[in-house]
Amino acid sequence: MNTCWKPKAISTKSQIRDTPRGPRVVCSSISAERACSIDFERLHAMQIGLIGLGKMGLNMRERLRRSGIEVIGYDPYVDTSDVSSIDALVETLPSPRIVWVMVPAGGPTQETITHLYQTLSAGDLVIEGGNSHFSDDVHHAKSLDTRAIGYLDCGVSGGIWGLENGYALMVGGAEEHIARAMPLFDALRPEGPRSEGFVHAGPVGAGHYSKMVHNGIEYGLMQAYAEGFELLGAAELIENVPAVIEAWSRGTVVRSWLLDLLVRAVKDNPDLAGVSGWTQDSGEGRWTLEEAIQNAVPVPVISAALFARFGSRQNSSPAMKAVSALRNQFGGHSTSSGEAAAVQLEAATR
Repeated sequence: MNTCWKPKAISTKSQIRDTPRGPRVVCSSISAERACSIDFERLHAMQIGLIGLGKMGLNMRERLRRSGIEVIGYDPYVDTSDVSSIDALVETLPSPRIVWVMVPAGGPTQETITHLYQTLSAGDLVIEGGNSHFSDDVHHAKSLDTRAIGYLDCGVSGGIWGLENGYALMVGGAEEHIARAMPLFDALRPEGPRSEGFVHAGPVGAGHYSKMVHNGIEYGLMQAYAEGFELLGAAELIENVPAVIEAWSRGTVVRSWLLDLLVRAVKDNPDLAGVSGWTQDSGEGRWTLEEAIQNAVPVPVISAALFARFGSRQNSSPAMKAVSALRNQFGGHSTSSGEAAAVQLEAATR
């Protein structure tokens, strides 16, 4: 068994024993690998600021606090803020400060970074954990560096389940900044080896670039599961679609956490009644395609998944109307949906 020192309780997989030097945690299995990699004395002395207490930020604050880190949270749009302004947050934190930003990409992030540029001091560190474009990170880092303020970009994956399961973290920036913030990353990441939930991906921008590609892959995976779900439902031979999908959960090569979530969704609502097919894209899929074009990398699955989302937002497709009109022009085929459906059905039953 591995042993390590920790002043507060950790996992139910560990045992706490009182000793003359204080509570000693005897760790076992996966918990040992995570707990014994953390500098708990340093961790419990940390205090950070967190700007953005939405679905992700709020849960991250709670997970950090459970690890003994004091978190001062601020969000102007919720009533869970600990302070009334960014200025108050900065004034509350001892120097040198660490401020983690979890606000929407684009304008809100730029405004927040600009405000921090004006209020933070030399030696402070900003961690940007939203879904910003990686090129924005380079601009932020250069700007903050003129005042000797450090910067890390951190792609965060885990969604609403991260509070209990932990977050996968992809970070870009200088090694000394990574080392300084490592107790935060260790507190947020899942249990297990650090390499399976955290990566220093490279210089500034590498964290958000990694998260961008991660989300592009996510598009493709979700689309494949969705298409399989629809095909199963269309086949008269299949009597229980949710049961088939659940049977893939163990032992198959397509098992995954995303599949588990689909199992959960269709078990509660087999026909997905009341769920709109209109599907958003948050931007990372588009950026992935742009980078693929820039680097001449073929990504047919990711591009098809993104275009499927575009198609989901059309009640009537101008492109398919044009195809129908062309078929009528060269072959006299019907442009009426009712007539076309009858012809399709007749062809399918021959």
